[in-house]
Amino acid sequence: MSRWSYFARRLVLAVPVLLFSMSIAFVILRMGPIDPVSAIVGTQNDPAYRQAVARSIGLIDAQGNPIPLWEQYFAFMRDLLTFDLGRSWVISRGTSVSELIASRAPRTIWLGFWSVLVALLVGIPLGFYAGLNPNTFSDYTASFGGIIWRAMPNFWLGIIISSLLVASAQLTGGAFNWADWIVETSGGGVTAPPLTDLTDPENLAIAIKQILPAALVLGSSSMGNEMRIGRTAVLETVNSNYVETARAKGLPERVIVWKHIFRNALIPLVPVITAEAFLLIGGSVVVEAIFAINGLGKLFFDAAIQGDLPLAGSLLYIFVLITLSINILQDFLYTIIDPRIGYD
Repeated sequence: MSRWSYFARRLVLAVPVLLFSMSIAFVILRMGPIDPVSAIVGTQNDPAYRQAVARSIGLIDAQGNPIPLWEQYFAFMRDLLTFDLGRSWVISRGTSVSELIASRAPRTIWLGFWSVLVALLVGIPLGFYAGLNPNTFSDYTASFGGIIWRAMPNFWLGIIISSLLVASAQLTGGAFNWADWIVETSGGGVTAPPLTDLTDPENLAIAIKQILPAALVLGSSSMGNEMRIGRTAVLETVNSNYVETARAKGLPERVIVWKHIFRNALIPLVPVITAEAFLLIGGSVVVEAIFAINGLGKLFFDAAIQGDLPLAGSLLYIFVLITLSINILQDFLYTIIDPRIGYD
């Protein structure tokens, strides 16, 4: 099977997964206990106003008759598949969903970038170092640290780090404030993202300083996984036949480590590294809530609990598309790292 035939086959197989995922999302969001009309009108009990709101969001027709769920479902799926994301019902009523996502996405992307970078730059080197120096004090220290990082829940670690930062700021007389990340205004609108002029070294340093605590929390689980799996992969590769053959040929140890050991040890790490995207999608909800970072994670949480179907559904649709794309990318990376793996 050629590369493009495999790619086309994976795209075709992804379609039913996407449809099934969004169908489940519609059932959970629309048939759940949350009434979007009540969330919009609040304490106002005027029946005429409630009917007007329900009509404006497509729950009843012009004559006041309820629109069947199956019609709402097909309209929901049609809009998503044509990328007509619509407008928010509750969170910022009348605001384009695309505008809300675009205003929050830079924070989540910035958080995700540093979370992955922290995990990669700490977890993989520690795992490879421990694998190259087995049964030493450094190996035991790295292994123990990896287990501890992996075992700590994100919400607990986030609260601890946030408390430590606040306490240290109070002791030093500094002002620890996450308000720069808040984008909602008192009028319900949104302001421009603070991540605008990162070409200025001072602004870049401030942005990195603000995000590193949250990135450390979000990347902690992946860091521990990469460290432990990397160590095991290196230990298995060091004792393989082709490494012994390379040593017998007299190749320098540096060449053996970089060309034979590290490259083959990366193969089992591919699914772990790509799975970080799934962790970032789910974990960002908790971390953004703890550190008051108004990104996509917190936006989805607010939309879900308030029954904002267009906003929550659109975010879920984007998350599912990202997940499916990363799964396909993972298979391609396998064939690049290990030429023995084909598309059949």
